[in-house]
Amino acid sequence: MKTTRLLPGLLLALVGAGVAHASSFREGKPTDHHVRTPEEFRRAVREAKPGDRILLGAGDYQGPFFFTNVHGEQGKPIVIAGDDPRHPPHIRGGAECLHLSAVAWLELRSLLLTDAGDNGLNIDDGGKVEVPSHDIVLNRIEVKNIGPEGNRDGIKLSGLDKFSLVNCTVERWGSGGSAIDMVGCHRGTVQECVFRQGGASAVQMKGGCADMRVTHCLFENYGERGVNIGGSTGMPFFRPPVATMPANGRYEAHAITVDQCTFTGGSTPVAFVGVDGARVEANTIYLPQRWALRILQETRGEGFVPSRNGVFEKNLVVFRSDQWSEGGVNIGSGTAPETFRFARNFWYCVDQPDRSRPKLPTPENQGVYGHDPLFRDAAHGDFRLKTGSSAQGFGAEILPH
Repeated sequence: MKTTRLLPGLLLALVGAGVAHASSFREGKPTDHHVRTPEEFRRAVREAKPGDRILLGAGDYQGPFFFTNVHGEQGKPIVIAGDDPRHPPHIRGGAECLHLSAVAWLELRSLLLTDAGDNGLNIDDGGKVEVPSHDIVLNRIEVKNIGPEGNRDGIKLSGLDKFSLVNCTVERWGSGGSAIDMVGCHRGTVQECVFRQGGASAVQMKGGCADMRVTHCLFENYGERGVNIGGSTGMPFFRPPVATMPANGRYEAHAITVDQCTFTGGSTPVAFVGVDGARVEANTIYLPQRWALRILQETRGEGFVPSRNGVFEKNLVVFRSDQWSEGGVNIGSGTAPETFRFARNFWYCVDQPDRSRPKLPTPENQGVYGHDPLFRDAAHGDFRLKTGSSAQGFGAEILPH
């Protein structure tokens, strides 16, 4: 009789402490792990099974946090999220706020990461180039105040396949780093994200990155390069390995699309750097401090193609003559600018409209020059077009999601 009375009480106590009922384990049902302290966070991640949710309460969690081999399953991702999206948990400091290695089917949602010495969020393949981390979702992640000096990244991704970043914000990352630095990543999307007050670049895709899209994002005072399509990568860090790439078809980046984004401030919105095929389409570029785009070659190893086959189309570019170098396009040595195609772009020089035509490496097809696009309120960040604007059909308003 005593045993009968004690067992129900014990079960209730376990449930009250956040431990699932025994029948849930027997039936394989997912568990919600409610955590309030760094120690509870670490324990919950170690114990998480496919489909589980790790829900962090509001408050501060002192980093760094490092987790490896966290694997959900297809249709049953492990979720690490803020319990209340209105008050996201604040993961602070350490060399890195949060580092995830060799992970799969994982979703991070509604987290605030700040004040790391190196990287805010780091996700990699654990050094196993042939086994990428995969099926990763980052949703409503905020990363701020990283570095501030040197090559310090807001979000660093190395060796990821099939992933997405949605509604993320990165502000104030290292002077030599990126808001999002991707090395050897494939089949990924960066969508509806915001990047402010940057360093060397906002979004960088290099080291064999391919089949990537950056879309519907806002870049404000993003630093030197808004989107760095390609870059310069040490040979051991390429994914796939350089030795497995075509002997005369090696690249830093391939099959990249940048569309429906808005760039304001910063030196150069887009740079093609060691690229083999990329499309920059339907973006609004407002007052770049030097160029509209750059075509560069930084990796010159054996078999690497010259930066080639870029498309720049349907973009709306507004600039000032005193912040405009080389006719708006910077072309470095060792590139193939003759393979680039320019079509149906809208160019306007606000202080000297008669100087609106850029100096392009190949003739532009159906370009428009010298007409005020009539933004609603560009000074306050409203780049929608007024009724009657001749720029209808250009820039970041014209493509659907």
